[in-house]
Amino acid sequence: MTIRQSLLTLSALTLPATALAQYAPWPSPPPPPRPPVLQRPVVAEPWMAQPQPANPQQPWQSPAAASIRAPALEPIDLPPAIEQGVDMIYIDEELVPRSVHDNNGALGDMNLAAWSGAPVDLFTSVNPIYTDLRRGLVKYQQRWGDLPQVTIPSGPTLKAAMTGERVGLLRQRLGLGEGPAYDAAVAARVKEFQAVHGLKDDGIAGAGTVDALNRGAQYYEQLIFLNMERAKRLPAPEEQAKYAIVDAGDARLSLWENGRKVDEMKVIVGKAETATPMMAAYIKYASVNPYWNVPPELARNLIGPRILAQGTSYLTDREYQVLTSYADDARVLDPSTVDWQAVVDGREEVRLRRLPSPANSMGMMKFMLPNYFGIYLHDSPEKEHFTKNELWISNGCVRVEDYKRFATWLFGGYVPKGKDPKVEEEVDLPRPVPVYMTYLTVQPTANGVQFMEDHYGRDAHLMERFSAQLMAGVRGE
Repeated sequence: MTIRQSLLTLSALTLPATALAQYAPWPSPPPPPRPPVLQRPVVAEPWMAQPQPANPQQPWQSPAAASIRAPALEPIDLPPAIEQGVDMIYIDEELVPRSVHDNNGALGDMNLAAWSGAPVDLFTSVNPIYTDLRRGLVKYQQRWGDLPQVTIPSGPTLKAAMTGERVGLLRQRLGLGEGPAYDAAVAARVKEFQAVHGLKDDGIAGAGTVDALNRGAQYYEQLIFLNMERAKRLPAPEEQAKYAIVDAGDARLSLWENGRKVDEMKVIVGKAETATPMMAAYIKYASVNPYWNVPPELARNLIGPRILAQGTSYLTDREYQVLTSYADDARVLDPSTVDWQAVVDGREEVRLRRLPSPANSMGMMKFMLPNYFGIYLHDSPEKEHFTKNELWISNGCVRVEDYKRFATWLFGGYVPKGKDPKVEEEVDLPRPVPVYMTYLTVQPTANGVQFMEDHYGRDAHLMERFSAQLMAGVRGE
């Protein structure tokens, strides 16, 4: 029996909680307390490997990333055990799901060729997103997989009232009756196809729509399967009672309790050249009223020229401080003693920080998850980016749409407040909360799935490298 036959037969089945429990007896171990100084973990397993600087010539790096000097946060140079764009780096080993442990006793041999097409959620407990995607695959195959996979030649945009051979092929490709006319039925079917496949759903078959149709259903089935593999790296309900997921593919933060999504909001994640990495770590504390430490390149290229043009009042009016170093015991300097032309020229470097305020780039709170990527979540004063859906613009860290709602969930019902609104203060969570950062470019829906834009170019690379294995998995070979 092929995977498609088995999925069609078993897609409606779910195992009861009592049955799932026998497959996943692990309780979630208590996480370690936050250490006073972040120490790099001992590399005992491949998923705990520390990243090395990225190689800008690696083929999976996006064109945008390859064009800059600074290495992207991901891809990174990792052992063969880590399949970049699919696997997750677990900063804290307690966060590794059992499905990852069980796939290989030694993950050093793990790669896409080892992926199985079996619907694993029918035999063991996995993350609910996996099950939703698996069911979405079945619905996608039922709706689009059985249609004639004919090729439509390139040509002018096809739209209402047009006729001809290409319109006839379009009708055939969409499973409509024979005829030469681009009528209301064709427009409706095109619009439905566009909505599912992440295209502008205007009912007009332009070059992008024709290209998507010509890729064929198998291509999109492989994409679903690829995202099912990503979902396997997320925790099963009994492994983590409370956790958050940052999905850089959809730019969403979802909050989970006991296997159910209880809330979600938009986030701003990394742009292509500074992609938010796929990783998991504990959120252990919040920085209330955080300082903003200005990156050196911004001090040189952005703030320095403005000081030269407007004087040091540019700093004092905006509550910036100049410090002697990045050490905890750094002293505050008089801005007038700094050679700002030397800073702009790159001959000197200074540390600038902005005092806590609603205008601070960190907003009113940072959510800290100690990790060697330097990634954290934080508030943002620039709320217009959320309303405009400008969500892939950060340098890798994650800006949350509603920090108060997120903090209330993390802290169990309240938002911590600092003693002094102008002094950063760290407040420990009552209990550390895991956050899993993934990259899902297919989202499950009530009617099947919704394909998303591949902002980081990861899908294209993986499909090129492993299309044969992916197709074998889809077919159950």
